[in-house]
Amino acid sequence: MTTLSFALNHMTAPALPLHEFFTLAQSLGISAVEIRNDLAGNAIIDGTPANQVKALAEKHGLTIISINALQRFNDWNDDRAREAEELIAYARDCGARALVLVPVNDGSGQKDGERQASLRQALTALKPMLEQVGIIGLVEPLGFEICSLRSKAEAAEGISAVGGEGRFRLVHDTFHHYLAGEEKFYPEITGLVHISGVADAGITVSEMRDPHRVLVDADDRIDNAGQIERLRTSGYAGLFSFEPFSPAVYQRSDIGTALRASMEFLAAGA
Repeated sequence: MTTLSFALNHMTAPALPLHEFFTLAQSLGISAVEIRNDLAGNAIIDGTPANQVKALAEKHGLTIISINALQRFNDWNDDRAREAEELIAYARDCGARALVLVPVNDGSGQKDGERQASLRQALTALKPMLEQVGIIGLVEPLGFEICSLRSKAEAAEGISAVGGEGRFRLVHDTFHHYLAGEEKFYPEITGLVHISGVADAGITVSEMRDPHRVLVDADDRIDNAGQIERLRTSGYAGLFSFEPFSPAVYQRSDIGTALRASMEFLAAGA
């Protein structure tokens, strides 16, 4: 089997300015990155023009695979439409291939029937907006019990219902897949995999939150290695993007060394 292809999400080192983050990726031999619109004092939120981001990525030999993310995408309204329009334009102008779509995660919109209709409404509205600029929408179900879209099966059904197979893909997030307790994999419509591990032995599955998400190593409780193997043997040949959220990771002064160790650990099992 071919070697793993890694990408790097800016959440891995959110305090780094964009040029330092790009240098970090380059130093690890990683050529694909995800930039974010939720990092204060950093591009995109600091007003850095998209063409500057594009030039900086090209200077470092990097592909921007996604902007992460349009939040609450399945709560579609005029405000969401404006946010989507702005982010899609930014993605186009910075050279990003995709826009991550994150669902409502506050306990609302969970009723059966309501959540499926909300998903279809949002996908129907987003489809022509994305098509116009040739960008993929990456739908990312979240495994948290309060989330309005926990299931990849439901996301896949929604994509199919709007005829969106050519414009939307799933994000398989190893953390959220484990939390949701979902058995089925969807390699044929998976556009990106987010990887992070949980090593804390003192928490239950229902207690797992973003700050528990660390780099994957031998102490991983959520079977990243098994999930990666399953995805690859069933046909997924795309990128595996590091997306830890723990301060124990992003506050490290040796983040490059830690990332390289995780890459080597995962590659050894591939």
